[in-house]
Amino acid sequence: MAHIQGEIADMIRIGIVGGTGYTGVELLRLLAAHDEAEVAVITSRAESGRRVDDLFPNLRGYYDLAFTEPSVDALAACDVVFFATPHNVAMNLVPQLLESGARVIDLSADYRIRDAELWSHWYGETHASPEYLQQAVYGLPEVNRDAIKDATLVACPGCYPTSVQLGLIPLIKHELVDLEHLIASAASGVSGAGRQAKIDNLLSEVSDSFKAYAVAGHRHLPEIEQGLADVAGDPVKLTFVPHLLPMIRGIHSTLYARLTAHPEDLQALFESFYAEEPFVDVLPAGMLPQTRTVRGANRCQLAVSVPQGRDTVVVMSAIDNLVKGASGQAIQNMNIMFGLPEGTGLHLPGLLP
Repeated sequence: MAHIQGEIADMIRIGIVGGTGYTGVELLRLLAAHDEAEVAVITSRAESGRRVDDLFPNLRGYYDLAFTEPSVDALAACDVVFFATPHNVAMNLVPQLLESGARVIDLSADYRIRDAELWSHWYGETHASPEYLQQAVYGLPEVNRDAIKDATLVACPGCYPTSVQLGLIPLIKHELVDLEHLIASAASGVSGAGRQAKIDNLLSEVSDSFKAYAVAGHRHLPEIEQGLADVAGDPVKLTFVPHLLPMIRGIHSTLYARLTAHPEDLQALFESFYAEEPFVDVLPAGMLPQTRTVRGANRCQLAVSVPQGRDTVVVMSAIDNLVKGASGQAIQNMNIMFGLPEGTGLHLPGLLP
């Protein structure tokens, strides 16, 4: 059985706020195999006093920890604090932690959008610490690796934004597509909705069914457009339609753009663009990504095609929404922040079958 986490010595001390949700337990699963970091504090108001391995028996033998009430003092004693919480939690605690000298990686949406008014429009409330929105570094390593190294506050990208941006960035960076007419049709497993009880997420509601939702506007849209605009140096317009898949994990995004230039070999362009990226895998020509091959892995698999040789380029992107789309990417950011090899604890193949 693996070593039990609980006694910290010469390792990165980690605090996790909100450790009972899917991203929280995924952090615990991945960090159990991390050789340079250990979880010192994990909080939950609802489960305070309960052992972690009592709530999550898959972690028996890996953690000797119990959930505690959130305490700024206890969290501030950590080197880095992960927020695996719904939106509006981190923005109330992060200022105190940053002032104490702790570094923060927020997996929620609280610091992803730099414009406070735009954030409020999409999340329906006033931001509690808007002064930190400009300070936060957007944690997409393939774009912001250098800024992440010295960051004290990292806003970990959302799952849909990760899959969509990684698929479109090479086209935008090389000025190959019309920025006014980008389209993303994306589908996610039900774990993307979180662990809370909702009728719409019951097995009998989602099984043997497939549906679109939030067609008029999804909260991830401004985050995606902001990230793509940063790469383009100009505004972009994206039509983004999310769908719900009758499965637990995974996101598949099919992306469409109108070509304004026609490079000789888009396949070679994508392969060259991501050649040095440890967690982006451009598949060979003719092979298409599937959610099953990235399940449990911190990897985005991509394929690019120009059907019938016309003017529309199609990019397909697959990730595990809980790993590269959340907790794995958060750990990837932590590794960069603390000068560790980027893949520490993350070189795991996908789960098959």
